[in-house]
Amino acid sequence: MAVKISGVVPNSQAAGAGIRAGDVLHTINGNEITDVLDFRFYETERELRLVLTRNGEDYTVAVKKPQYAELGLEFETYLMDSQHACRNQCVFCFIDQMPPGMRETLYFKDDDDRLSFLFGNYITLTNISDREIDRILKMHISPINVSVHTMDPALRCKMMHNRFAGESLRHLYRLAEGGIRLNCQLVLCPGLNDGPALESTLEKLFALGEGLMSVACVPVGLTRFREGLYPLEPYDSAGARAVLAAVERWGEKFLAARGARTVYASDEFYLLAGQPIPQLDFYEDFPQLENGVGMLRNFQDEFDWALEEAEASGLLQLPAPRKVTIPTGEGGAEFIDGVLDGLRRKCHNLTVELVPVHNDFFGGTVNVTGLLTGQDLVKHLKGRALGDELLIVDAMLKADEDIFLDDMTLEELSTALSVPVRKMSGTGRGNLEAMLGLKDSGFPGHNPYEGAGF
Repeated sequence: MAVKISGVVPNSQAAGAGIRAGDVLHTINGNEITDVLDFRFYETERELRLVLTRNGEDYTVAVKKPQYAELGLEFETYLMDSQHACRNQCVFCFIDQMPPGMRETLYFKDDDDRLSFLFGNYITLTNISDREIDRILKMHISPINVSVHTMDPALRCKMMHNRFAGESLRHLYRLAEGGIRLNCQLVLCPGLNDGPALESTLEKLFALGEGLMSVACVPVGLTRFREGLYPLEPYDSAGARAVLAAVERWGEKFLAARGARTVYASDEFYLLAGQPIPQLDFYEDFPQLENGVGMLRNFQDEFDWALEEAEASGLLQLPAPRKVTIPTGEGGAEFIDGVLDGLRRKCHNLTVELVPVHNDFFGGTVNVTGLLTGQDLVKHLKGRALGDELLIVDAMLKADEDIFLDDMTLEELSTALSVPVRKMSGTGRGNLEAMLGLKDSGFPGHNPYEGAGF
């Protein structure tokens, strides 16, 4: 194996060694380079011997550099090869429940262990070889995030529609035995992997030992586009309460044995059960925020701290009346509205209207903010008095472009609703700054407080 170099950073160690774009890198210090993990791991040494090819002829260069300093080589893609696609057909897969006609990238299912380490993506271990596990152990790549769902091999095969899904659990045991830290997620489906199956899974995860850092239990997300798919039902209040009872009981067991709760249910289970979100200290260091575990409580803590700072700095004394409207998913709307009451009591010149938006695009069972589309925002906000600005949390938008899942842009939304639209960070501080107009998000429009901030 080898990787083609697409560019060399000027004045870098690689440039000084005479390496050029178009050269092919084979090995570093005798270690074969196949992708980004190999390259990043082996380039950290102080003294490097690189074997390359130029115009069909092999050549070798020696480089001395500070440890961990980058060589300065660039490649066509970040991973240096193609992204590994998922081979499963999980009964709960959200991508299989998406309507046709959306942009192509939304239908790609990744299952790449390199992205787990580099960006926190979750992998199923069904798309990984023993050789790759050996490499992870050798490099001590940690943590690894694993979509477990169940520790019952036969049930895992059924849920993932992959006859190797149960056998691949051996990789989980090898990683744990090799000292790799593990974050796990369980997508729970009523009647499939909850109840006794969940108890058994948590018992087996407990047995993995100290390397198990966290487990997130999240409810299956179902859209209206499930024709021909495995029959699943959403959780009702009673089912959510049963899951919470099991998860919190196991959390107490982990806490007593290891000093950390380890096992958590996502906020959505608490909302479905009609139970209060636990207090801040329940979540310890928030190990599973990306799975919605403690996200609402963390938001409140960030918002309250930012509000105290803003009040102490006199930033709540707005020079003129200001009204903003914030659309949000229906799931956490009541909780967030309660958080905003603190601002409303302290900032009398500011009106903040939080509007829960029903997700008609995906169906009423999908109620998270990040899956709202531009067309639903237009449908439910058209004709309302939206005030000075409409504030859109960045979770609704594509990471590198200001477009919604249905490809509507912020500018198109602004035109449709006849109101300036501002993108805001999903953090508590980012929300408060946008509500007060303290920072310009980059969307064109008048910002009377540009330059202020905290």
